[in-house]
Amino acid sequence: MDKITYVTKEGLQKLEEEYCELKEKIIPEIAARIDDAKQLGDLSENAEYHSAKENMGWAQSRLFQLEDILRYAVIIEQTNSHDIVKMGSSIVVEQDGAEKTYTIVGSTEVDPKSGKISHESPLGRAFIDKSQGETVSITLPSGIKTYLIKKIIT
Repeated sequence: MDKITYVTKEGLQKLEEEYCELKEKIIPEIAARIDDAKQLGDLSENAEYHSAKENMGWAQSRLFQLEDILRYAVIIEQTNSHDIVKMGSSIVVEQDGAEKTYTIVGSTEVDPKSGKISHESPLGRAFIDKSQGETVSITLPSGIKTYLIKKIIT
């Protein structure tokens, strides 16, 4: 992974906390489980050993992934502009009479349930560089959806 990863300040802090927890707590705990399982003898039929090895593989893989994300992280600067939708903007849109609030974030912070959508998603890309009052139409697998940007919060 050798590309820029956009994150908010809060998102960067969460990624750094996850990295530290993996490195300082989780991986040492898994290593201890592996050592304990080795003490039991025959490893070919030792389920705890194999489970711990799988967990270690996942944890180390995630650690390397986080290192890459953190290496190329660029903090999304919050703007005070309420004129144009940018990364980091929160917007209120109307679609089929219902209002929704979205925040445009980097791909590592996506959380559709809380309205955080990626700037790389079809919806996020459609909103970027649009203004309050503009209508945006997006072709989705379920059909064409039209959104009215009612308010740009930040």
